[in-house]
Amino acid sequence: MKQLLILSGKGGTGKTTVAGAFIKLAKNKAFADCDVDAPNLHIVYSNPEVKQEKPYYGFKKAVKNYDICIDCGKCEELCRFEAIEDGILKPMECEGCGVCEAFCPVEDDEGKKAIHLEDNISGTTTVSKINGELFSQAQLKMGNGASGKLVSEVKKNLKDFATDEELAIIDGSPGIGCPVIASITGVDLVLIVAEPTISGIHDMKRIIDTAKRFGAPCLVCINKYDVNLDNTYEIEEFCKSENIPLIGKIPYDPMVVKAVNQGKTIIDIKESIAAEALKDIWTETYSILLNETSFRGGFAPPLNVSRVHTR
Repeated sequence: MKQLLILSGKGGTGKTTVAGAFIKLAKNKAFADCDVDAPNLHIVYSNPEVKQEKPYYGFKKAVKNYDICIDCGKCEELCRFEAIEDGILKPMECEGCGVCEAFCPVEDDEGKKAIHLEDNISGTTTVSKINGELFSQAQLKMGNGASGKLVSEVKKNLKDFATDEELAIIDGSPGIGCPVIASITGVDLVLIVAEPTISGIHDMKRIIDTAKRFGAPCLVCINKYDVNLDNTYEIEEFCKSENIPLIGKIPYDPMVVKAVNQGKTIIDIKESIAAEALKDIWTETYSILLNETSFRGGFAPPLNVSRVHTR
């Protein structure tokens, strides 16, 4: 199964809009949302048939037995995360380091300390079937870590349930943190959605550098390119200097907001200029993905990309 990952250096660039459009255009049967902190790809789909839903256990967290606690204050004194205040444990603040359990002087009849670590449900993984398509996603509970490990579980579930599919489209997280690194690992191609703003350019460069460190070949497209043509030109020149194919530019289109409000992909909206641009970008991306072996392990040369734009 080939994996196409769609990323952005920052939130709000239109990454999920592009992912939703690609899933619609590809008509493939497997896709995933690896933004486990704030998944929203499911919004454009209704009536999912849940095939599997499981709790995900991440890092352990402290639990306190107040019945046997002697209020010695040792745990509060040693907790560097200030997860205990006036003898009361604040689970949201606990990082699971275990120092409280190690120094607690009291045990119950079963040998459990008055404060000790226990398995903690950090989130939930879900595999659904939507119109015959397999969709893997997860939701991390607020205040919990291990987001990268949860992303790996999302990808594993997709592979386990969609063993016969040729292509998986993955909507990643914004930024360059653990969820992104876990998303990049093992994919065949990364499409980076950039926006022509100062912060957009800065963060695009960071995510390209991150992908480069993992040997993942990259493409770039620019969303809302016409809101600042000077910054669009800067992105084009950067891509040329780094030998990264710029495969398309998406114009600003109010119809995108309409699609989001209606719970649809932009491809479902008639007379959308963004949809027309995305159709061309998908054609180029899929063509390069099919020839991915020619540049695996490094950044893609221009290949047969005809839409490398100049000013």
